[in-house]
Amino acid sequence: MGKWGPLTAVSLGTFMLLVDVNIVTVAMPDMTTSLKASFSSLQWVMDVYALALAALLLGAGGLADLLGRRAVYVAGLVVFAASSLACGLAPNAASLIAARGVQGAGAAMMFATTVALVNASYSGRDRGVAFGVWGAVSGAASGIGPILGGLLTEQFGWRATFLVNLPVSVVAVALTLRVVAESRNPEARRIDLPGMALFAAAAGTTVYGLTRAGEDGWAAPGTLGMFAVGAVALIAFVAMEFRSPHPILDLRLFRSPSFTGIMIASLAMSGAAFAYLMYTSLWLQSVQGLGAIEAGLVILPIPAVSFVVSWLSGRYLHAVSPRWTVGAGMLLIGAGVMAQAVLTSGSGWSAVMPGFAVVGAGVGVVMPNVTAAGMASVPMERGGMAAGAISTCRQLGFAASVAVFGTVFRTTLEGSLDHKVPDVAAATTALTGGKAAQVMAQSPEHASLVHAAFASGLNATFLTAGAIGLAAAVVALVLVRRPAPVASPVQESRQGVLADT
Repeated sequence: MGKWGPLTAVSLGTFMLLVDVNIVTVAMPDMTTSLKASFSSLQWVMDVYALALAALLLGAGGLADLLGRRAVYVAGLVVFAASSLACGLAPNAASLIAARGVQGAGAAMMFATTVALVNASYSGRDRGVAFGVWGAVSGAASGIGPILGGLLTEQFGWRATFLVNLPVSVVAVALTLRVVAESRNPEARRIDLPGMALFAAAAGTTVYGLTRAGEDGWAAPGTLGMFAVGAVALIAFVAMEFRSPHPILDLRLFRSPSFTGIMIASLAMSGAAFAYLMYTSLWLQSVQGLGAIEAGLVILPIPAVSFVVSWLSGRYLHAVSPRWTVGAGMLLIGAGVMAQAVLTSGSGWSAVMPGFAVVGAGVGVVMPNVTAAGMASVPMERGGMAAGAISTCRQLGFAASVAVFGTVFRTTLEGSLDHKVPDVAAATTALTGGKAAQVMAQSPEHASLVHAAFASGLNATFLTAGAIGLAAAVVALVLVRRPAPVASPVQESRQGVLADT
């Protein structure tokens, strides 16, 4: 395949792992009916993948530096393929959730090595072209998931959204072994396993607590217990990283206000822009009566506009301070989501499309700039760590937002049914479990009630997501500045010695 063989191999894996973040968005109603899954199970099918990817990403990068990037990438492809098969054959929700977690671990091994493999395979002008293509593939994959998921689900069933990964993985493994050279970091040190474990524990228990809050309540002992464990694990992680000679995340990077602002924007971006889509998809299919492909097409303005704006942004806004690109992009995301909070019991699917287009514009402005701005705000030798931390924040923000929005959606929907149905809990379970069509078929009164309940739940979810986007925009506008030379830890140490003398 000539000189672009390594890029093709890396891009195949990147495309798969990013598509799988949200490929199941429009497959959820079909999946819920097939597996008789609960609303919380529905959330975890989305959440556990992003959570495993976020929790293991930084550690997987260190493992690749030590053992070899190609070896870890191929191992990740094999794990991803095997777990995709397990997802496609899952007999129940618990098996599917477990397999999705393993799939996220494989994705972390792949994603942590892609940038380094491209960097090691190309130099000069070719490297710039390769990263441009890799970035375009990444952007397209993030947006095409719902469309591809809708096509596969409607034609072959929800299991096809996972089984389609198998032939792609086989091609990617064969191509990688043939055309990608092995590379590793000769100065790599031992992996910070305690840091990895504590970060995973903090993220996992916190997101689990957010998920349980929707069903058990915020004051329930189980919910508070999960939050307490998460807080303790986070404190222990911070203490461990400050003492570790080789931390997975150098917390001194947060001394830079720009880096802190970029991390907060990254945490909010994926959540505010995408995490509510699973609940929108539930409304589009179970209430509006659209098929999976049609639901994917309704969501199309986000990836379509994002792709165009991203290209224009990369071409014309590269000289603009990230304070304005990231800040303005987050403003567009927040405003676009809030513009969708206009649903009434009589609203149709077209009511959300203008807001989707505005969100897509915001994503197109933020995506090409946020990682580059974050890397530019830290010392050069910490650029890889910064890029990994930003990717981790994006996935973690998505996972946490799915849980938060699920709690908001379910609680508001349940409240709108209060005093209007004999058994509020049973009605809520039916509606969030994809059975709205059956409920609406009972009578015109039931149909009107279902439409109003979903409109209320989605409006509250949109307002919450929009508020997160706008808050992140304010943070970016206040903290992020044009990149300036940053002293490395070595330089800081030398400066400290000179100051002492």
